[in-house]
Amino acid sequence: MAWIRSVLHMVWMVVTVIPWTLAVLLTSIVASRTTTWWVAVNWFRVVMLGTRWILGVRMEVQGMEHLPLGKTSAAVLLAKHQSALETLWLPTLMTHPLAFVFKRELLKIPFFGWSMARLDMIHIDRESRAAAMKHVIEQGRRLLAQGNWVLMFPEGTRIPRGEEGTYQTAGTRLAVETGAPVVPIAVATARCWPRTGFVKYPGVVRVSIGPLMPSQGQDPKVLMRQAQAWIEAEMRRIDPEAYP
Repeated sequence: MAWIRSVLHMVWMVVTVIPWTLAVLLTSIVASRTTTWWVAVNWFRVVMLGTRWILGVRMEVQGMEHLPLGKTSAAVLLAKHQSALETLWLPTLMTHPLAFVFKRELLKIPFFGWSMARLDMIHIDRESRAAAMKHVIEQGRRLLAQGNWVLMFPEGTRIPRGEEGTYQTAGTRLAVETGAPVVPIAVATARCWPRTGFVKYPGVVRVSIGPLMPSQGQDPKVLMRQAQAWIEAEMRRIDPEAYP
């Protein structure tokens, strides 16, 4: 049954992404980046609706009260990365347009990648770390000033459930450079949507948004260790079965 549900959900995503990609492309020609973003988010909401009703995945969110208030508020979101689910789910929770930091190769994905190319995000070449860091700081500063929140996965790649990757400091460097607070986010999505493999499983997945961490006057390495400590401790709270 899980395999059949997964096939139906994939069909749901493919059928809906085509018209929404066309809508994003057309909107990006005549409207602002912000308007185009919210058009794209409507597709994420459609995917999440299918995730609930087709896959049987129920989503729980904690800590929404920790998000900054105000249209001009800045934030650098640092999230655990377990599967593709959080990249689809987190945009539907946020009150600001997001700018993902992601590898440039994703732009080649038909329809999905084409839409991302029109959303003014931060795509990097991971082969050149120095150039990638410089690009993140430059583009992140510009996007934060425009009222966008920057979302980064500091471990750099999807991490298997119950494991901990190496946290990189690009996100906290951006936060310190701009004075934007860090928002740590724990996600337990791999309980139902595995890091690899096609089949998804019904159940409950959780996102927990942590308290703001001020960046002004902080050392990026120290700030990242604080964010990492919160995320990893929270992972053990929201998904205790994964940590023996």
